[in-house]
Amino acid sequence: MNQPCALKCSLILMFSLIFQPLVNSQLDYKFYDSTCPNLTKIVKFNLWSAMNNDSRIAASLLRLHFHDCISNGCEGSVLLDATNSFQSEKDANPNRNSARGFELIESIKANVEKACPGTVSCTDILTLTVREAVFLSGGPYYSLPMGRRDGLTANITLANTDIPSPFEPLDNITSKFTTKGLNLQDMVVLSGAHTIGFAQCFTFKQRLFNFDGSGGPDPLLDVSLASSLQSVCPNQDDSNTNLVPLDAVTTTKFDNVYYKKPCE
Repeated sequence: MNQPCALKCSLILMFSLIFQPLVNSQLDYKFYDSTCPNLTKIVKFNLWSAMNNDSRIAASLLRLHFHDCISNGCEGSVLLDATNSFQSEKDANPNRNSARGFELIESIKANVEKACPGTVSCTDILTLTVREAVFLSGGPYYSLPMGRRDGLTANITLANTDIPSPFEPLDNITSKFTTKGLNLQDMVVLSGAHTIGFAQCFTFKQRLFNFDGSGGPDPLLDVSLASSLQSVCPNQDDSNTNLVPLDAVTTTKFDNVYYKKPCE
């Protein structure tokens, strides 16, 4: 099997078996066939409209879903607002001022409620919306078992500790996957989700200027890449929220170019 095919097949496996675990629940591929038969059509129509208006939304939804699943399982806790009983995971460091897509999920949920009141969980809507977003972005289509139940509480502590950070050493990031029963290959495969989306400059600017007091960029960076990033992310505070595509070649297409051409 050639590398691109292997990566694509692995992505399908990761999405179907890891992001959608059949843990402590009776999930079924036909769960809503009789109770909400138009669920996928409703999700797809609303998502298609959103993607036409916002080229970043597919990546934002995928990131939102991962941040939900990696910290406490795929139970939609990232969607919850704060209450007197708990803080919202929206305010966790990896999510604050960066997690996006909440309004779209709420809009899709409202439309689903009109068709199928009190039937479909928010976490199933998020899960299904992400599957459709990946597919509409050119990625693989994977079958989804449905029937997840929404979490009733959020855990900002787990969100802060379990979600990998771009500022952490590789060993720390790797351990966050291995503690979930995943291995190094799984981590590399899941990292391929960065084939779509953007990064804010503040997440990597420390490698562009005076790296470790050297007065220059990180010497491990490709010279032309470093120069290109410096032009988008100048060494000034007002550039911190500037956006840089994670895959500059096929920015909005879910493919394998993220692995093959990291410096273009």
